[in-house]
Parts: sequence; C-alpha cells; structure tokens
Amino acid sequence: MRVSVILFPGSNCDHDAEYVYRKLLGQEVQLVWHREHDLRSPDLVVLPGGFAYGDYLRTGALARVSPVMQEIRKFASRGGPVLGICNGFQILCESGLLPGALLQNIGMRFLSQFVHIKIENAGTVFTRGCAQGSVITCPVAHFEGNYFADEQTLERLEGEGRVVFRYCDRDGRVDAADRVLNPNGAAHAIAGIANEFGNVVGLMPHPERAVEDIIGGVGRNSGLPMFAGSLSN
Repeated sequence: MRVSVILFPGSNCDHDAEYVYRKLLGQEVQLVWHREHDLRSPDLVVLPGGFAYGDYLRTGALARVSPVMQEIRKFASRGGPVLGICNGFQILCESGLLPGALLQNIGMRFLSQFVHIKIENAGTVFTRGCAQGSVITCPVAHFEGNYFADEQTLERLEGEGRVVFRYCDRDGRVDAADRVLNPNGAAHAIAGIANEFGNVVGLMPHPERAVEDIIGGVGRNSGLPMFAGSLSN
C-alpha cells in the first residue's frame, strides 16, 4: 500500500506517521509538500499533527487553502481514506471535510498527557482493526482540542454513529463533565469523528505515539491495530 503523509510548514508529527506505516507495517510512504498538486497516487492519506503555518489566524485556517488540500478533497470524494491526527483533524474541520471546530481547551492550557479513548465505531476505514468498545491509551498534545459543533450537528453525528472516538477512563467509562476523563472539555467527550462514508476520520489524540512498548503502546491498549486495520482497504 502507498501512503502519502502531507507536510505543511510547522508539521512535526510527519515522521511519527511515516515510522508507523514504513518501519512497523512495511508500507511505502511518501512525504508530500503542501504546495504540490499531486498526491502521487496514494491508497491512503495522512494529515499529521503539528502547528501548520504556526497556527496563525486559527488552527488549520491557512492550511485549508493549500494547493494540496484541493487534491485531498478530490481524493476523499472518490472514497479515498484520509486520516487527520491532532492538527490534521483541525485542518479537516476547517476544510469542510469534517463538521465542527476545535476550540481552545476548557482550562485555557496546553495539554500534554496520556488519555484513554474508547472506540465507539469500529466500522470506519481506520478503526476496523479495533474491537468495538475497546480502549486505546495514547498522548494528547494540544491547546485547541475542545471539539465543538451545534446541537443539530451533534445529534446527527451521534445518530449516524459518526462519533468514532470518545474520551473515557481505562475501563471505557465516559463522563463528558469529568475534566480528568475529558480534559479539554470536548462536547459529548468527542475525541474523533468520521464523515458520512467512514473514509475520512479525524481525532485529536496521537495513536501514532503509542505503537511500541517503549513509548507506551502496550498490549490491547496500543494504537497500532488502528493503523494496521487501515491496510485492509
């Protein structure tokens, strides 16, 4: 499988994504600069974490008008799998590929810590390698990770099963009002969502940073099955 990892000025998790797909899963990975108009015929596209364009104006606002985003929209419209992690999720929302927005964390502080996220939908391209209701333990590293959408959009996401990841405790218990379990204050404790077809997925936590024992990706709580499952597309 050929994976294209998109590079924006300020991206800093591109090599993490590359490492997972190339070194751990044995796939062909190419880094695609934001000015390019050619995704290089990928089977899968990843928008990695970081601070695209320094987060000027607001997170993802400048990245959404990059030339490469025109090609990503076309790729996604044809059913191509697109994964946005952290800043990549913010860019997908700004680009209209996913609904809602990521606001400043409820405590107005940058969060850098491990969280637990529950797989609420194991039917997307990026979660079919995970068991429904299973829990991944991985880091967050963001200042604007507080997912927000109007009530109508939230109802639609919930009703259509498009909430893919939700902040929880280690046993999968969800409490959106608990600032320990849902540290950024995200609506409905939402950590990640999908589009209506399940081929575009975005999430704020970093499962690519929890894929080996040495960095915390241990056993059944590892983020690796999520990436491995995406290869069966």
